[in-house]
Amino acid sequence: MDGITRSLDEQALVRTAHRVLPAGGFGNFASDIVIREGRGGRVWDVSGNEYVDYLLGSGPMFIGHAHPEVTEAVLAQVPRGTTFFANNEHGIRLAEVIVDAMPCAEQVRFVSSGSEADMYAMRVARAFRGRDRILKFEGGYHGMSDWGLMSLAPRRLANFPVAVPDSAGIPKSAREEVLVAPFNDLDAARALIAAHHDELGGVILEPFQRLIPPAPGFLQGIRDITAQYGIPLIFDEVVTGFRFAYGGAQSYYGVTPDLCTLGKIIGGGFPLAAIAGRSDIMAHFDKGIVGEDGFLMQVGTLSGNPVAAVAGLATLGVLRRPGAYEQVFATGRTLMDGIDAMLKKAGLPAQVVGEPPLFDVVFSAEEVRDYRSTLRADAGLQKHFNTQLRAAGILKGDSKYYISLAHTAEDLEQTLRAFAGAIAALPRKAG
Repeated sequence: MDGITRSLDEQALVRTAHRVLPAGGFGNFASDIVIREGRGGRVWDVSGNEYVDYLLGSGPMFIGHAHPEVTEAVLAQVPRGTTFFANNEHGIRLAEVIVDAMPCAEQVRFVSSGSEADMYAMRVARAFRGRDRILKFEGGYHGMSDWGLMSLAPRRLANFPVAVPDSAGIPKSAREEVLVAPFNDLDAARALIAAHHDELGGVILEPFQRLIPPAPGFLQGIRDITAQYGIPLIFDEVVTGFRFAYGGAQSYYGVTPDLCTLGKIIGGGFPLAAIAGRSDIMAHFDKGIVGEDGFLMQVGTLSGNPVAAVAGLATLGVLRRPGAYEQVFATGRTLMDGIDAMLKKAGLPAQVVGEPPLFDVVFSAEEVRDYRSTLRADAGLQKHFNTQLRAAGILKGDSKYYISLAHTAEDLEQTLRAFAGAIAALPRKAG
Protein backbone atom coordinates (compact mmCIF):
# COMPACT_ATOMS: atom_id res chain seq x y z
CA MET A 1 0.00 0.00 0.00
CA ASP A 2 1.82 3.11 -1.30
CA GLY A 3 2.39 5.40 1.64
CA ILE A 4 -1.06 5.15 3.22
CA THR A 5 -0.59 4.60 6.94
CA ARG A 6 -3.00 5.23 9.80
CA SER A 7 -1.91 7.28 12.79
CA LEU A 8 -2.79 6.24 16.32
CA ASP A 9 -5.25 9.16 16.47
CA GLU A 10 -7.11 8.00 13.35
CA GLN A 11 -7.12 4.39 14.50
CA ALA A 12 -8.63 5.52 17.82
CA LEU A 13 -11.30 7.54 16.02
CA VAL A 14 -12.19 4.54 13.88
CA ARG A 15 -12.55 2.39 17.01
CA THR A 16 -14.76 5.06 18.62
CA ALA A 17 -16.87 5.25 15.48
CA HIS A 18 -17.47 1.50 15.58
CA ARG A 19 -18.56 1.81 19.19
CA VAL A 20 -20.99 4.71 18.78
CA LEU A 21 -22.13 4.48 15.14
CA PRO A 22 -23.90 1.52 13.47
CA ALA A 23 -21.38 -0.19 11.19
CA GLY A 24 -18.88 2.42 12.33
CA GLY A 25 -20.01 5.19 10.02
CA PHE A 26 -22.60 7.68 8.84
CA GLY A 27 -24.08 5.22 6.34
CA ASN A 28 -22.23 6.81 3.44
CA PHE A 29 -18.60 5.90 2.83
CA ALA A 30 -16.08 3.34 4.08
CA SER A 31 -15.56 3.54 7.83
CA ASP A 32 -11.79 2.98 7.79
CA ILE A 33 -10.94 6.57 6.87
CA VAL A 34 -11.59 9.82 8.75
CA ILE A 35 -11.29 13.00 6.69
CA ARG A 36 -9.76 16.02 8.38
CA GLU A 37 -9.96 18.74 5.73
CA GLY A 38 -10.37 19.54 2.06
CA ARG A 39 -8.99 22.28 -0.18
CA GLY A 40 -9.60 22.58 -3.89
CA GLY A 41 -9.60 19.15 -5.48
CA ARG A 42 -7.85 17.37 -2.60
CA VAL A 43 -8.61 16.07 0.90
CA TRP A 44 -6.47 14.96 3.84
CA ASP A 45 -7.30 12.32 6.43
CA VAL A 46 -6.59 12.59 10.16
CA SER A 47 -3.30 10.74 9.63
CA GLY A 48 -2.18 13.42 7.19
CA ASN A 49 -2.47 11.30 4.03
CA GLU A 50 -3.30 13.41 0.99
CA TYR A 51 -5.73 12.32 -1.74
CA VAL A 52 -6.91 13.61 -5.07
CA ASP A 53 -10.62 13.77 -4.34
CA TYR A 54 -13.11 12.40 -6.84
CA LEU A 55 -15.66 11.70 -4.11
CA LEU A 56 -16.34 15.45 -3.64
CA GLY A 57 -18.68 14.81 -0.72
CA SER A 58 -20.74 12.65 -3.12
CA GLY A 59 -20.90 15.53 -5.56
CA PRO A 60 -21.68 18.87 -3.88
CA MET A 61 -18.14 20.26 -4.04
CA PHE A 62 -18.28 20.90 -7.77
CA ILE A 63 -16.08 24.00 -7.59
CA GLY A 64 -13.77 22.45 -5.02
CA HIS A 65 -13.45 22.30 -1.24
CA ALA A 66 -13.25 25.53 0.77
CA HIS A 67 -13.61 27.74 -2.28
CA PRO A 68 -12.65 31.23 -1.10
CA GLU A 69 -15.79 32.92 -2.43
CA VAL A 70 -18.07 30.36 -0.80
CA THR A 71 -16.11 30.59 2.46
CA GLU A 72 -16.30 34.38 2.43
CA ALA A 73 -20.06 34.34 1.85
CA VAL A 74 -20.66 31.85 4.67
CA LEU A 75 -18.42 33.69 7.15
CA ALA A 76 -20.23 36.93 6.37
CA GLN A 77 -23.66 35.35 7.02
CA VAL A 78 -22.98 33.26 10.14
CA PRO A 79 -22.69 36.26 12.54
CA ARG A 80 -26.02 37.52 11.18
CA GLY A 81 -27.87 34.29 11.99
CA THR A 82 -27.91 30.77 10.69
CA THR A 83 -31.61 29.95 10.36
CA PHE A 84 -34.91 31.73 10.97
CA PHE A 85 -37.79 29.38 9.97
CA ALA A 86 -38.95 32.34 7.88
CA ASN A 87 -38.20 33.82 4.50
CA ASN A 88 -34.77 35.34 4.11
CA GLU A 89 -33.34 37.40 1.28
CA HIS A 90 -30.67 34.90 0.27
CA GLY A 91 -33.12 32.01 -0.04
CA ILE A 92 -35.41 34.14 -2.17
CA ARG A 93 -32.50 35.18 -4.39
CA LEU A 94 -31.40 31.57 -4.80
CA ALA A 95 -34.91 30.53 -5.82
CA GLU A 96 -34.86 33.32 -8.41
CA VAL A 97 -31.52 32.05 -9.79
CA ILE A 98 -32.90 28.50 -10.06
CA VAL A 99 -36.04 29.69 -11.87
CA ASP A 100 -33.88 31.62 -14.33
CA ALA A 101 -31.57 28.64 -14.91
CA MET A 102 -33.78 25.53 -15.11
CA PRO A 103 -36.07 25.24 -18.16
CA CYS A 104 -38.87 23.55 -16.20
CA ALA A 105 -38.75 25.86 -13.17
CA GLU A 106 -41.48 28.44 -12.62
CA GLN A 107 -41.48 28.07 -8.83
CA VAL A 108 -39.24 26.49 -6.20
CA ARG A 109 -39.81 24.89 -2.80
CA PHE A 110 -36.72 24.31 -0.62
CA VAL A 111 -36.01 21.31 1.58
CA SER A 112 -32.79 20.08 3.20
CA SER A 113 -31.95 16.85 1.35
CA GLY A 114 -32.33 15.19 -2.01
CA SER A 115 -34.37 12.43 -0.39
CA GLU A 116 -36.90 15.00 0.79
CA ALA A 117 -36.97 16.67 -2.60
CA ASP A 118 -37.71 13.42 -4.41
CA MET A 119 -40.33 12.39 -1.87
CA TYR A 120 -42.17 15.72 -2.15
CA ALA A 121 -41.86 15.78 -5.94
CA MET A 122 -43.63 12.41 -6.15
CA ARG A 123 -46.20 13.57 -3.60
CA VAL A 124 -46.99 16.85 -5.37
CA ALA A 125 -47.30 15.01 -8.68
CA ARG A 126 -49.82 12.64 -7.09
CA ALA A 127 -51.70 15.58 -5.56
CA PHE A 128 -51.88 17.32 -8.94
CA ARG A 129 -52.83 14.24 -10.90
CA GLY A 130 -55.15 12.71 -8.30
CA ARG A 131 -53.61 9.26 -8.80
CA ASP A 132 -51.51 7.16 -6.42
CA ARG A 133 -49.00 5.16 -8.43
CA ILE A 134 -45.52 6.26 -9.50
CA LEU A 135 -43.53 4.77 -12.36
CA LYS A 136 -39.75 4.71 -11.95
CA PHE A 137 -36.90 2.99 -13.78
CA GLU A 138 -34.92 0.03 -12.50
CA GLY A 139 -31.54 1.14 -11.16
CA GLY A 140 -32.66 4.72 -10.60
CA TYR A 141 -31.98 6.28 -7.20
CA HIS A 142 -34.61 8.65 -5.81
CA GLY A 143 -33.73 9.00 -2.15
CA MET A 144 -34.66 7.15 0.99
CA SER A 145 -38.47 7.27 1.00
CA ASP A 146 -40.50 4.06 0.77
CA TRP A 147 -41.33 4.83 -2.87
CA GLY A 148 -37.82 5.95 -3.80
CA LEU A 149 -36.18 2.79 -2.43
CA MET A 150 -37.76 0.47 -4.94
CA SER A 151 -35.69 -1.48 -7.47
CA LEU A 152 -32.60 0.68 -7.11
CA ALA A 153 -30.32 -2.34 -6.79
CA PRO A 154 -32.53 -5.43 -6.52
CA ARG A 155 -30.66 -8.57 -5.53
CA ARG A 156 -33.41 -10.70 -7.07
CA LEU A 157 -34.63 -9.50 -10.43
CA ALA A 158 -38.37 -9.36 -10.93
CA ASN A 159 -40.49 -9.19 -14.04
CA PHE A 160 -41.39 -5.63 -15.00
CA PRO A 161 -43.31 -3.72 -13.66
CA VAL A 162 -43.02 -5.44 -10.24
CA ALA A 163 -41.19 -3.29 -7.69
CA VAL A 164 -38.58 -4.84 -5.38
CA PRO A 165 -37.92 -3.06 -2.04
CA ASP A 166 -34.27 -2.15 -1.46
CA SER A 167 -34.51 -1.94 2.32
CA ALA A 168 -35.96 -3.65 5.34
CA GLY A 169 -38.77 -1.77 7.02
CA ILE A 170 -40.68 -0.78 3.87
CA PRO A 171 -44.40 -1.66 4.09
CA LYS A 172 -45.55 -4.30 1.65
CA SER A 173 -48.29 -1.93 0.53
CA ALA A 174 -45.68 0.49 -0.85
CA ARG A 175 -44.76 -2.04 -3.53
CA GLU A 176 -48.23 -1.74 -5.01
CA GLU A 177 -47.81 2.02 -5.44
CA VAL A 178 -44.66 1.79 -7.62
CA LEU A 179 -44.31 0.42 -11.15
CA VAL A 180 -40.83 -0.27 -12.55
CA ALA A 181 -39.66 -0.03 -16.15
CA PRO A 182 -36.28 -0.79 -17.76
CA PHE A 183 -34.12 2.29 -18.40
CA ASN A 184 -33.32 3.04 -22.06
CA ASP A 185 -36.05 0.69 -23.32
CA LEU A 186 -38.51 3.19 -24.78
CA ASP A 187 -40.91 0.62 -26.20
CA ALA A 188 -41.26 -1.16 -22.85
CA ALA A 189 -41.71 2.12 -20.96
CA ARG A 190 -44.30 3.39 -23.43
CA ALA A 191 -46.24 0.15 -23.16
CA LEU A 192 -46.29 0.31 -19.35
CA ILE A 193 -47.31 3.96 -19.26
CA ALA A 194 -50.05 3.40 -21.82
CA ALA A 195 -51.37 0.37 -19.95
CA HIS A 196 -51.39 2.12 -16.55
CA HIS A 197 -51.86 5.77 -17.51
CA ASP A 198 -55.09 6.16 -15.57
CA GLU A 199 -53.40 4.95 -12.35
CA LEU A 200 -50.22 7.01 -12.56
CA GLY A 201 -49.64 10.12 -10.50
CA GLY A 202 -46.23 10.68 -12.06
CA VAL A 203 -43.18 9.28 -13.78
CA ILE A 204 -39.77 9.88 -12.19
CA LEU A 205 -36.35 9.21 -13.66
CA GLU A 206 -32.75 10.29 -13.53
CA PRO A 207 -32.13 11.71 -17.02
CA PHE A 208 -28.58 10.33 -16.60
CA GLN A 209 -29.09 7.20 -14.52
CA ARG A 210 -26.21 6.70 -12.07
CA LEU A 211 -23.49 6.41 -14.80
CA ILE A 212 -25.65 5.55 -17.79
CA PRO A 213 -26.46 8.20 -20.41
CA PRO A 214 -29.90 8.11 -22.03
CA ALA A 215 -30.10 6.42 -25.42
CA PRO A 216 -30.87 8.79 -28.30
CA GLY A 217 -34.58 9.64 -28.26
CA PHE A 218 -35.28 7.94 -24.93
CA LEU A 219 -35.90 11.05 -22.82
CA GLN A 220 -37.94 12.75 -25.54
CA GLY A 221 -40.01 9.60 -25.99
CA ILE A 222 -40.84 9.53 -22.27
CA ARG A 223 -41.60 13.25 -22.41
CA ASP A 224 -43.97 12.72 -25.33
CA ILE A 225 -46.00 9.88 -23.86
CA THR A 226 -46.33 11.45 -20.40
CA ALA A 227 -47.51 14.66 -22.06
CA GLN A 228 -49.98 12.66 -24.16
CA TYR A 229 -51.66 11.33 -21.01
CA GLY A 230 -51.19 14.43 -18.85
CA ILE A 231 -48.89 12.61 -16.41
CA PRO A 232 -46.33 14.82 -14.63
CA LEU A 233 -42.77 13.93 -15.63
CA ILE A 234 -40.15 14.40 -12.89
CA PHE A 235 -36.44 14.62 -13.64
CA ASP A 236 -34.38 13.75 -10.58
CA GLU A 237 -31.53 16.23 -11.05
CA VAL A 238 -30.15 16.06 -7.53
CA VAL A 239 -26.90 14.84 -9.11
CA THR A 240 -27.03 16.40 -12.59
CA GLY A 241 -28.50 19.80 -11.73
CA PHE A 242 -25.91 22.51 -12.53
CA ARG A 243 -23.34 19.73 -13.21
CA PHE A 244 -23.85 18.87 -16.86
CA ALA A 245 -24.82 22.42 -17.79
CA TYR A 246 -25.96 25.54 -15.98
CA GLY A 247 -29.51 24.49 -16.88
CA GLY A 248 -28.96 20.92 -15.73
CA ALA A 249 -29.41 17.69 -17.66
CA GLN A 250 -32.72 19.00 -19.00
CA SER A 251 -30.77 21.72 -20.78
CA TYR A 252 -27.86 19.43 -21.70
CA TYR A 253 -30.14 16.81 -23.28
CA GLY A 254 -32.76 19.29 -24.53
CA VAL A 255 -35.82 17.73 -22.87
CA THR A 256 -37.95 19.68 -20.39
CA PRO A 257 -39.86 17.83 -17.64
CA ASP A 258 -42.77 19.18 -15.59
CA LEU A 259 -40.85 19.01 -12.30
CA CYS A 260 -37.27 18.52 -11.28
CA THR A 261 -35.46 17.92 -8.02
CA LEU A 262 -32.17 19.60 -7.18
CA GLY A 263 -29.57 19.19 -4.45
CA LYS A 264 -25.83 18.81 -3.94
CA ILE A 265 -24.43 21.75 -5.96
CA ILE A 266 -27.19 24.26 -5.08
CA GLY A 267 -26.17 24.18 -1.40
CA GLY A 268 -22.47 24.67 -1.99
CA GLY A 269 -21.62 21.95 0.54
CA PHE A 270 -24.43 22.74 3.01
CA PRO A 271 -27.76 20.91 3.44
CA LEU A 272 -30.10 22.29 0.80
CA ALA A 273 -32.28 20.77 -1.89
CA ALA A 274 -35.32 21.84 -3.89
CA ILE A 275 -38.34 20.87 -5.93
CA ALA A 276 -38.83 23.09 -8.96
CA GLY A 277 -41.39 23.06 -11.73
CA ARG A 278 -44.58 24.26 -13.32
CA SER A 279 -46.53 26.75 -11.24
CA ASP A 280 -49.85 24.90 -11.64
CA ILE A 281 -48.30 21.79 -10.06
CA MET A 282 -46.32 23.74 -7.45
CA ALA A 283 -49.59 25.46 -6.50
CA HIS A 284 -50.41 22.41 -4.37
CA PHE A 285 -47.94 23.80 -1.81
CA ASP A 286 -50.25 26.87 -1.53
CA LYS A 287 -53.51 26.27 0.35
CA GLY A 288 -54.79 29.67 -0.74
CA ILE A 289 -54.84 28.49 -4.35
CA VAL A 290 -55.81 24.80 -4.16
CA GLY A 291 -57.87 24.76 -0.96
CA GLU A 292 -57.83 22.34 1.93
CA ASP A 293 -58.35 19.14 -0.08
CA GLY A 294 -55.62 19.86 -2.63
CA PHE A 295 -53.05 21.26 -0.18
CA LEU A 296 -49.74 19.45 0.27
CA MET A 297 -48.29 20.23 3.69
CA GLN A 298 -44.52 20.70 3.64
CA VAL A 299 -42.52 22.11 6.55
CA GLY A 300 -38.77 21.92 7.15
CA THR A 301 -36.89 23.54 10.02
CA LEU A 302 -33.83 24.41 7.93
CA SER A 303 -35.47 24.76 4.52
CA GLY A 304 -33.93 27.65 2.60
CA ASN A 305 -31.68 28.62 5.51
CA PRO A 306 -29.45 31.62 4.74
CA VAL A 307 -26.09 29.89 5.28
CA ALA A 308 -26.78 27.20 2.67
CA ALA A 309 -28.40 29.81 0.42
CA VAL A 310 -25.36 32.12 0.37
CA ALA A 311 -23.09 29.11 -0.24
CA GLY A 312 -25.30 28.08 -3.14
CA LEU A 313 -25.44 31.59 -4.58
CA ALA A 314 -21.66 31.90 -4.43
CA THR A 315 -21.20 28.49 -6.06
CA LEU A 316 -23.62 29.24 -8.89
CA GLY A 317 -21.99 32.63 -9.37
CA VAL A 318 -18.69 30.87 -10.07
CA LEU A 319 -20.39 28.47 -12.49
CA ARG A 320 -21.95 31.34 -14.46
CA ARG A 321 -18.52 32.60 -15.49
CA PRO A 322 -17.41 31.99 -19.08
CA GLY A 323 -15.42 28.82 -19.52
CA ALA A 324 -16.42 27.11 -16.26
CA TYR A 325 -18.23 24.17 -17.86
CA GLU A 326 -15.76 23.96 -20.72
CA GLN A 327 -13.00 23.49 -18.13
CA VAL A 328 -14.86 20.75 -16.24
CA PHE A 329 -15.65 18.91 -19.45
CA ALA A 330 -12.06 19.18 -20.68
CA THR A 331 -10.77 17.84 -17.35
CA GLY A 332 -13.18 14.92 -17.38
CA ARG A 333 -12.53 14.13 -21.02
CA THR A 334 -8.76 14.05 -20.45
CA LEU A 335 -9.19 11.54 -17.63
CA MET A 336 -11.73 9.44 -19.51
CA ASP A 337 -9.55 9.25 -22.62
CA GLY A 338 -6.41 8.44 -20.64
CA ILE A 339 -8.09 5.64 -18.71
CA ASP A 340 -9.74 4.27 -21.83
CA ALA A 341 -6.42 4.12 -23.68
CA MET A 342 -4.80 2.20 -20.82
CA LEU A 343 -7.67 -0.27 -20.63
CA LYS A 344 -7.46 -0.96 -24.36
CA LYS A 345 -3.67 -1.36 -24.28
CA ALA A 346 -4.00 -3.83 -21.39
CA GLY A 347 -6.68 -5.76 -23.27
CA LEU A 348 -9.07 -5.61 -20.34
CA PRO A 349 -12.80 -6.24 -20.88
CA ALA A 350 -13.80 -2.78 -19.68
CA GLN A 351 -15.26 0.54 -20.80
CA VAL A 352 -15.48 4.08 -19.50
CA VAL A 353 -19.16 4.92 -19.02
CA GLY A 354 -20.72 8.32 -18.36
CA GLU A 355 -20.20 11.97 -19.22
CA PRO A 356 -17.05 14.03 -18.53
CA PRO A 357 -18.31 15.53 -15.24
CA LEU A 358 -19.33 12.09 -13.89
CA PHE A 359 -18.15 8.67 -15.04
CA ASP A 360 -16.41 5.43 -14.08
CA VAL A 361 -15.01 2.24 -15.51
CA VAL A 362 -17.37 -0.71 -15.91
CA PHE A 363 -15.44 -3.95 -16.20
CA SER A 364 -17.52 -5.57 -18.89
CA ALA A 365 -17.23 -5.90 -22.66
CA GLU A 366 -21.01 -5.76 -23.00
CA GLU A 367 -22.68 -2.44 -23.83
CA VAL A 368 -24.01 -0.79 -20.65
CA ARG A 369 -27.52 0.50 -21.27
CA ASP A 370 -29.41 -0.28 -18.08
CA TYR A 371 -29.13 -1.68 -14.55
CA ARG A 372 -29.17 -5.33 -15.60
CA SER A 373 -26.23 -4.89 -17.95
CA THR A 374 -24.16 -3.50 -15.06
CA LEU A 375 -24.74 -6.73 -13.12
CA ARG A 376 -22.62 -8.62 -15.65
CA ALA A 377 -19.56 -6.51 -14.85
CA ASP A 378 -16.59 -7.99 -12.97
CA ALA A 379 -17.02 -6.77 -9.39
CA GLY A 380 -13.67 -8.26 -8.39
CA LEU A 381 -11.81 -6.13 -10.92
CA GLN A 382 -13.71 -3.05 -9.78
CA LYS A 383 -12.70 -3.70 -6.18
CA HIS A 384 -9.06 -4.26 -7.18
CA PHE A 385 -8.85 -0.93 -8.98
CA ASN A 386 -10.62 1.02 -6.24
CA THR A 387 -8.31 -0.49 -3.61
CA GLN A 388 -5.17 0.23 -5.61
CA LEU A 389 -6.27 3.78 -6.39
CA ARG A 390 -6.92 4.53 -2.72
CA ALA A 391 -3.49 3.18 -1.82
CA ALA A 392 -2.00 5.55 -4.38
CA GLY A 393 -3.79 8.58 -2.96
CA ILE A 394 -6.89 8.66 -5.16
CA LEU A 395 -10.21 8.93 -3.31
CA LYS A 396 -13.36 7.92 -5.15
CA GLY A 397 -16.63 6.16 -4.49
CA ASP A 398 -17.29 2.55 -5.40
CA SER A 399 -18.61 3.51 -8.82
CA LYS A 400 -18.01 7.18 -9.64
CA TYR A 401 -15.43 9.78 -10.50
CA TYR A 402 -16.92 13.20 -9.73
CA ILE A 403 -14.95 15.90 -11.57
CA SER A 404 -14.61 19.41 -10.15
CA LEU A 405 -13.60 22.83 -11.39
CA ALA A 406 -10.70 22.64 -8.92
CA HIS A 407 -9.00 19.54 -10.33
CA THR A 408 -5.64 20.37 -11.89
CA ALA A 409 -3.33 18.90 -14.50
CA GLU A 410 -1.19 17.60 -11.63
CA ASP A 411 -4.22 15.82 -10.17
CA LEU A 412 -4.91 14.15 -13.50
CA GLU A 413 -1.28 13.07 -13.92
CA GLN A 414 -1.29 11.50 -10.45
CA THR A 415 -4.58 9.73 -11.20
CA LEU A 416 -3.39 8.30 -14.50
CA ARG A 417 -0.15 7.10 -12.89
CA ALA A 418 -2.19 5.44 -10.16
CA PHE A 419 -4.44 3.78 -12.73
CA ALA A 420 -1.41 2.49 -14.61
CA GLY A 421 -0.10 1.13 -11.31
CA ALA A 422 -3.41 -0.64 -10.68
CA ILE A 423 -3.13 -2.33 -14.09
CA ALA A 424 0.45 -3.36 -13.35
CA ALA A 425 -0.65 -4.83 -10.00
CA LEU A 426 -3.25 -7.12 -11.57
CA PRO A 427 -2.64 -10.80 -10.79
CA ARG A 428 -1.11 -12.52 -13.80
CA LYS A 429 -2.81 -15.65 -15.08
CA ALA A 430 -0.67 -18.74 -15.23
CA GLY A 431 0.18 -20.22 -18.59
